[in-house]
Amino acid sequence: MERRSLLKWLAGFTAGIILSAKTNAQNKNQPSDSSRGGRDRLGKLLPLRTLGRTGEAVTMLGVGGWHLGGLSERDAQETIEIALQGGVRFFDTAKMYQSGGSETRMGKLLTPKYRDVIYLMTKTVAHDAKGARRDLEESLRRLNTDYLDLWQVHTVESPQNVDERIANGVFEVMAEAKASGKVRHIGFTGHRQPEAHLQVLEKSDIFDTCQLPINIADPSYSSFIQQVLPKLVERNIGVLAMKSLANGGFFGGSSHGRHGNNPKIVPDRVTVAEAINFAWSMPVSVLITGFDNPQQMQEKIDLAHSFVAMDEQQRQDLIDKVADLAGRRVEFYKA
Repeated sequence: MERRSLLKWLAGFTAGIILSAKTNAQNKNQPSDSSRGGRDRLGKLLPLRTLGRTGEAVTMLGVGGWHLGGLSERDAQETIEIALQGGVRFFDTAKMYQSGGSETRMGKLLTPKYRDVIYLMTKTVAHDAKGARRDLEESLRRLNTDYLDLWQVHTVESPQNVDERIANGVFEVMAEAKASGKVRHIGFTGHRQPEAHLQVLEKSDIFDTCQLPINIADPSYSSFIQQVLPKLVERNIGVLAMKSLANGGFFGGSSHGRHGNNPKIVPDRVTVAEAINFAWSMPVSVLITGFDNPQQMQEKIDLAHSFVAMDEQQRQDLIDKVADLAGRRVEFYKA
């Protein structure tokens, strides 16, 4: 499908995701105080979206665990409280973040008081069954919980990497964990090659979610939006958007989560709000956000509250504004 037509087709599913989430919340008897969300014991929620085939209603914004693990404990606690007070209920982390430090921090600051209201996700980088089982038990211990809402195979890098993990039993362990009740949903992530995601989808249909880059530079270079997102939508797999600001690449950075001296898409060509709203205008269930401090968490919450979906021309205009910069210089994490 021609790119403009494809983007229009994809964006057409966004309203349905939001509508389904409202219906889901009503079916769960969650009291609604607006047409865009609901409430729980902590207060008003951010707008909800359906997490694909799971039918789960999740907040449209999630807390990035790598960034939380990199803060001081005081700032991490403040960020968690700001997120919860602002209606965020989705929390992302992974075993590899700070060598388990992010999980440990959530197990200390988050789950003891808030496990009943949050959707908690972590990931394994294991390449064999034994390592995956070990990772799950260690993650549960560090996170101070007896179950995960979502467990994902982390960072599928290439078709060969996918085949290796399948052959070594990692996918089997994922399915076993879900069947056992230790994990409610399972998924996979990656940011290097769209071909790796396509290999997962060709070889397996066990996964409920997929985490992948969604940003305005992506359609112009080695595109996950063009190659992978349509297949996720067709299979009703929940989409977790990441790297919507290219992991610092939009700020001139060339390494994980950092700013730098390369050409700056933000603020020279687009605003943070435009870049984030583009991602939310795609059929994504939740956008996993990064932050350098607690105040940036509040900024993303405010953007979620004010979000209005972009039309076809607005989305294309943003893509065109940065097309000449698209490539590994901006999305440095792509293979």
